[in-house]
Amino acid sequence: MANPPPFSRYEFLIAWRYLRARRAEGGVSTMTWISLIGIALGVMALIATLAVRSGFRTEFVDTILGANAHTTVYMPPQQIVNDLTDEVYTVAGTIPDYAAAVERIRAIPGVTRADPVVKGQVMASVGDRSNVAEVHGLTLEDLKAIPRVADPATGAGDIAAFDRGIAIGSGIARDLGAGIGDRVQLISPQGAQTAFGTTPRIATYEVVYIFTAGRYDIDRTRIYMPLPEAQSYFNREGEVDEIQVYAADPEGVDALTQPLMQALPGSVVWTWRDASGSFLSALDIEDDVMFVILSVLVLIAAMNITSGLIMLVKNKGRDIGILRTMGLTEGAILRVFFLCGAFTGVLGTLAGVILGVLLALNIDSIMAAVNWFSGGGAWDPAVRGIYKLPAELRGIDIAKAVGLSLVLSFLVTIFPARRAARMNPVEALRHE
Repeated sequence: MANPPPFSRYEFLIAWRYLRARRAEGGVSTMTWISLIGIALGVMALIATLAVRSGFRTEFVDTILGANAHTTVYMPPQQIVNDLTDEVYTVAGTIPDYAAAVERIRAIPGVTRADPVVKGQVMASVGDRSNVAEVHGLTLEDLKAIPRVADPATGAGDIAAFDRGIAIGSGIARDLGAGIGDRVQLISPQGAQTAFGTTPRIATYEVVYIFTAGRYDIDRTRIYMPLPEAQSYFNREGEVDEIQVYAADPEGVDALTQPLMQALPGSVVWTWRDASGSFLSALDIEDDVMFVILSVLVLIAAMNITSGLIMLVKNKGRDIGILRTMGLTEGAILRVFFLCGAFTGVLGTLAGVILGVLLALNIDSIMAAVNWFSGGGAWDPAVRGIYKLPAELRGIDIAKAVGLSLVLSFLVTIFPARRAARMNPVEALRHE
């Protein structure tokens, strides 16, 4: 008579019966529940953490690419001699023939947009309130093409009226107490050159549009001004400070560096990865560290399976001896007790996946509750850079958590299962 194949139905039935311990064996049942709950909580924490980390990185990158250029082309600083005082000082490089440069850059494969921009630092004030701001001078068409800025769902005012005023971030608008139609005074230290030095330039502009880009640092410091007005205000007549370039593939923007430098000889290229690469690298390192730490927690929870199985093997010594005398092989006994641990690992993992997905999907409500209990300090956008804690469930993250939990659960069952399989049936029955 042929031996039954491995993992036959009777092996599953025996393993399931052992897991449903009688009241006299309550210790085994208790350890099983502790193991199951521990694995479920570990998998839940792992899935929720990976989802939050993925969501944070996606939101952070999206706010970068949604309100900033993918790469910037500018000229290096230049030394200028003051004809009146013979003083030599360094100024930022400018692009005089920017129209032709923009056309050459737009012709590069992979480039979707190229916007000439004038930039400068100013002091913005309304009444007795003031704040430092960064002015970007660009055309109305280019402003409308910035997704996070021109979004009507988050903006206020009329962006079409940009040519007769300025657009400011919601953060700086709140700091200044400015609304649509209010006038903001801008003071720039880089004004007119006179025999007595440089005099500050002061001008007043009407606020026609207020945007929310989703990045705390942008909303709190950025002001957009029409390009001709910015050229006049910052003494950039007929020239711009830089050309902001947008690529069809932002992740592969580094491939455009050489073509951009060839399109504008002597220029310097600064990509969004150069600006935020260190932060993104830190996020990747944190992701790896968090995965290792939470993996240890899952391992600790899985080790409880070993304790439970050792107790089960000790309590079932007589049963093991009887099963061996009935013809069960060592392999069959090993598989029975392996299935006992595997059942716990699978059920705990399944429960952890369900709880982790529910936690990730409701992270906004949970953070709102935490903020309420903590008085609103649980999530500070000034530190985090974005306004909310997002979560992004990815199949690869769930698969990693499930795979880790199942592998650890299966591995820790091997030792007690082998111990049961190698038990001498004669010795097991003699002591009963």
